Amino acid sequence: MKTIFMLALRNLGRNKRRSFFSALALSIGVGLLFLITGFLNGEVESAIRQTINLQTGHIQLQALDYNPSRTSLKWEDLVNDPTTVAKSIQKDPRVLSATPKLLLTGILNQGEETASVRIIGIEPEAEANKFFKTGLLEGNYLTDDDRNGVLVGEPLAERFGLKPGNSLMLLVNNSNGNITQQNFEIRGIYTTNVQGFDRNYVLMPIAKAQTIGGAENHASYVFILLKDINDTQAVKAALSNPTYKIQDWREMNDLIILFEDVAADYFGVLYIIVLGITATVIMNTQLMAVYERTKEIGILTSMGMKNGTIMAIFLVEAIYLAIAGVIMGIFLGWLSVELLAINGFNYGELGMDIMMSNTIYPYLIGSDYLELSIYGLLVTILAGIYPALLASKLEPVEALHGSI
Repeated sequence: MKTIFMLALRNLGRNKRRSFFSALALSIGVGLLFLITGFLNGEVESAIRQTINLQTGHIQLQALDYNPSRTSLKWEDLVNDPTTVAKSIQKDPRVLSATPKLLLTGILNQGEETASVRIIGIEPEAEANKFFKTGLLEGNYLTDDDRNGVLVGEPLAERFGLKPGNSLMLLVNNSNGNITQQNFEIRGIYTTNVQGFDRNYVLMPIAKAQTIGGAENHASYVFILLKDINDTQAVKAALSNPTYKIQDWREMNDLIILFEDVAADYFGVLYIIVLGITATVIMNTQLMAVYERTKEIGILTSMGMKNGTIMAIFLVEAIYLAIAGVIMGIFLGWLSVELLAINGFNYGELGMDIMMSNTIYPYLIGSDYLELSIYGLLVTILAGIYPALLASKLEPVEALHGSI
């Protein structure tokens, strides 16, 4: 057995350049797999995190008749006395923030231009709304008692040329089915780094939203953020109440779950393509080695070396190449992901209805290193089987004459 490993190592050393570039090709393939996986992790994590923070929370407490596909302001579709309900939920030590939100539909009218917008009534100082405060680009943040101020997203402000202090008109559908019209003053311009959100949503204090929407002391839902996403099911069970409908983030985000599955399938195809190219390089390298050493193989077989031993030598060579290539690939993949994660990769807007940040920060977890390394090793070893079989089946007389 020791002889097999020594012969395999010596054979690779005969053509160091070819062996090096074969291992390098494998390392680039493995490194590319790490980079692809890092981006997939970053995309999915961004979509889930931003959707939870901006739209659904980890859990929502809703009225039994609430339908998220339509913005109903009928009182039977809303949560009554939501502040009291939220304070009760906030007592759970697993809850980071519980706060009511009221959704309105409206039209922003500025001069001759108009745009359909969604209006969210929020408690400005609630922990769940800190993303708007920390994302303030210009102007001032809202206060609970502000009855004339709103925040607008950066893309919406740029579209209409709005600045803090400017006035804008909002036409809002109210609970009576009528349209309420009022001028508001822009307190500030915010960004969440999610174009799909920032260009569509106007923020105002919930007390004002309840007044202009005719909702009085009602909210669309109680928005709940947890300290640990892993507590979602336990907290949901604790909130179970026949008076309300309790939904977790997975139930409210079918699109993200579908996106995650489709993305995983898409990148799985890329894995196959990359590994297929890598396997072809390794196989060609091993076949070249067989052709070059045909006479040597003939001598060894004529001296009594068994076909299985010759096959083992070539397989061990493939294993050596696999180990060297995977080790270099791990380093290349780790380095590329770490460098890109410093500032992230800004790709702009995808144009899909997914709350994903404009910038992706790729990252890898421990299982990624293990899984992708195993893929690289297995593919390389499998690619070496055919050349090894070819070498082991050479007839001594034909091999001595240098023909296959």
